[in-house]
Amino acid sequence: MAEEKNIVVAEHISKSYVGVQALNDVSITIKEGEIKCLAGENGCGKSTFVKIIAGVEEPTAGRIVINGKEMTKHTTKDAIDEGIQVIFQDLSLFHAMSVAENIAMNKLVKEGKPLTNKKEIEKIARDALNLIGVDIPLDVQVQELSIANRQLIAICRALALDARLLFMDEPTTALTKNEVDSLLNIVLGLKARGIAVVFISHKLDEVMRIADSITVIRDGHKIGDFAASEIDSKKLAYYMTGRQVDYQQYSRNLENEEKLLEVRNLTKKGNYEDVSLSVRKGDILGLTGLLGAGRTELALSIFGLNKPDSGEIYMEGKKVTISSPDDAIDLGIGLVPEERALQGLFLQKSVNENVAAAILKRLKGLFGNIDSGKSRALAKEAIDTFRIKVYNEDTLVGTLSGGNQQKALIARWAASSPKLFMLDTPTVGIDIGSKAEIYEYIQKFASEGMGIILISDEVEEIVANCNRVIVMFDGHVVKEYTEEEMKDPDIKEKINALVESGKPGKGAAVS
Repeated sequence: MAEEKNIVVAEHISKSYVGVQALNDVSITIKEGEIKCLAGENGCGKSTFVKIIAGVEEPTAGRIVINGKEMTKHTTKDAIDEGIQVIFQDLSLFHAMSVAENIAMNKLVKEGKPLTNKKEIEKIARDALNLIGVDIPLDVQVQELSIANRQLIAICRALALDARLLFMDEPTTALTKNEVDSLLNIVLGLKARGIAVVFISHKLDEVMRIADSITVIRDGHKIGDFAASEIDSKKLAYYMTGRQVDYQQYSRNLENEEKLLEVRNLTKKGNYEDVSLSVRKGDILGLTGLLGAGRTELALSIFGLNKPDSGEIYMEGKKVTISSPDDAIDLGIGLVPEERALQGLFLQKSVNENVAAAILKRLKGLFGNIDSGKSRALAKEAIDTFRIKVYNEDTLVGTLSGGNQQKALIARWAASSPKLFMLDTPTVGIDIGSKAEIYEYIQKFASEGMGIILISDEVEEIVANCNRVIVMFDGHVVKEYTEEEMKDPDIKEKINALVESGKPGKGAAVS
């Protein structure tokens, strides 16, 4: 058997910024046809390493050899010429341009060819799509495609540039399980062609499925290189965080059976239909289902952002009309939205201002201005309580890691002491350590009597945190799992099967 060639040999790489040591003496080798996972918590140095290999950043110290050549002055052009491509989370596609143009443009620019030869553009695109065995219309605009297909376009763009090493940063964040399976199969196909893939993901089950080797980085230091066959998820989590990470299954202990929230026959055409559910104090009600099931749209309706066509909402036994978020907040309802950066946070504002945003009325001073002393005290308390890693309360939220941003958003709503707290995919793109902390907060809120609605497509997350679960499919409730059913040792497998099929299994009753 021919010996595998090294595409990248990075030796003793260090990188420091003003006051920050991002990487410290990190050595990593990436082989031809290898699928390597780069694992670590947010802020550990993974992204810095990728940028250095891609020529975006220069190391403070260390040596880089690519395809046998020592790179003395490494630039992005050098990296591209050597077949190194990075697919970042935002994909960097031109949404108003066609599939073919997105795939072919970078290759044409690199070769100095005109961007107007339609036949050549289509040939480049078709050849790249054929390499991964998918068929997407070449003339459709990228903005009309699903996230999964946009991922494929980004891969094809890299292949058109003769990629030998492909970095993929959190590629499955917004994909359904079936789409994830398809993408992982394509990655395995790239491996079979001798293309190396560095896969960066917080979803450890995906890492274990696909990786040949795993390199763990913690606080800028390499912890070790591990063969995926010799490590399990629990050990990997320990190496990433330096501590045991266990998810404790939640159990409701309150005796009060009164309904805090009741939704009766709520319908919003094109979103969801005839949905009924209830939440008691101390409940963590899980809403799960494939993307597009109607879960987010339902939560937005309860929060006054998506007016239903018909149906009724009751809070503490009284029928209510929720026409705006102000109405919802006045009723004691809080919402952590699906996209924290776009819908939840003020990224150019401080932690102080973000935490205070939900209770401005309570922070007004004598003359109607915000009492800065009260606001700062609140922010400092939130930083301590939620262990937000931040220099001080004036730090801009946009500079924080994803996990710390999410903790700041949760802290905002916790400050308002909501009766009902809805969290929509609260741990997406968040490292395993921050995820465990967020679960801890959610369960603590519920144990103290808050009603929680947790929306997630991660069934493991739902099972660990919810005492009752509703599965939605295509806008309809197809099954509610009771507290007793959630104690079934096979409940995760049963919910997974139902989510994928959209149909209750044998003997399952539709609520």
